[in-house]
Amino acid sequence: MNGVSLFCSAGIAETYFKRNGIDIVVASELLQKRCDIHSWLYKKCHTICGDITQQEVFDQVKKETAEKKCKFLLATPPCQGMSTLGKKEYETDKRNYLVFYVLDLIDCSDFDYILIENVPKFLQLYFPYKKGLFKLIDIVKDKYAKKYNIDSFVLNAKDYGVPQSRPRGFIRIWKKGLNWKSPEKKKEITVREAIGNLPSLEAGQDSGIKWHYAKKHNERDIDAMKHTPEGKSALQNPVHFPKKANGERMKGFHNTFKRIKWDEPCPARAMQSGNMGGHNNCHPGRPLPDGTYSDARVLTLRELFIVSSLPADWNLPTEGYTDNFYRQIVGEAIPPRFSEAIIKGIGKK
Repeated sequence: MNGVSLFCSAGIAETYFKRNGIDIVVASELLQKRCDIHSWLYKKCHTICGDITQQEVFDQVKKETAEKKCKFLLATPPCQGMSTLGKKEYETDKRNYLVFYVLDLIDCSDFDYILIENVPKFLQLYFPYKKGLFKLIDIVKDKYAKKYNIDSFVLNAKDYGVPQSRPRGFIRIWKKGLNWKSPEKKKEITVREAIGNLPSLEAGQDSGIKWHYAKKHNERDIDAMKHTPEGKSALQNPVHFPKKANGERMKGFHNTFKRIKWDEPCPARAMQSGNMGGHNNCHPGRPLPDGTYSDARVLTLRELFIVSSLPADWNLPTEGYTDNFYRQIVGEAIPPRFSEAIIKGIGKK
């Protein structure tokens, strides 16, 4: 089955689609660097780079969707400007209307299966429609209930083969008369099971294993984390706490400068996973004979890829892209074994 992906970013969600019978042959993304990675990963897909709110870009997506007989649509429209209460001035932020380009493509195409996904809050947002503000699921049902089966739900990646706790919201749409089986839960995978076999590294060290090299950090942060055990935040340490360059104590939330726990799924990976002061970003570490703890650092890229259910030896270009860029595209994407679990049920009762 041929498919189209809107707001595809680098195409992480699609990583395992082809082995499940879905071939994304058309994709659309605004940002050039993300388009370039998508084209690198999916050389037979035409990645259309441009603003879908521009008529010529939308028309090209529409044209190729029809020409390539795409029967599957994946869409993750941005929602930065939306309100959960419906009180914002929608007309001032065009991002609020991006989801309607998904609906416009549905209107002029003949998809059999459609998956819209985003953060769980997305399902609670209000969108302008028919002189009012409505949740997206209600808009979709109003437009398509005669032709399609429609449901919405929130699931967590940790229940579907991903060693990471990451809830996502979904709207699933499929033609009446067709089947789309819901995914079956799997046993949780812990951080220890996922990355516990990789060698310890201190900040700045390189294991020689692909993508498994440790980011450099400043000595103040390293010292704080060396004195921080698994599952704890260095901010709680009365002596070895994170300091600014002038020695002043740093402030933060309870989950900043915090080590991940070994025997739980990894907390959700965000776009700033390279910052020790970010949320739950530090390696669990191991006790050392001197009373300190190893691995005073954030996860390596290899560790990040693994807990995000990406290939450990992921084939990415090494020239022209920073580690932070790769952390960003992983942090903004649904873990691909999670999206795979959803689409695996297509055509099954």
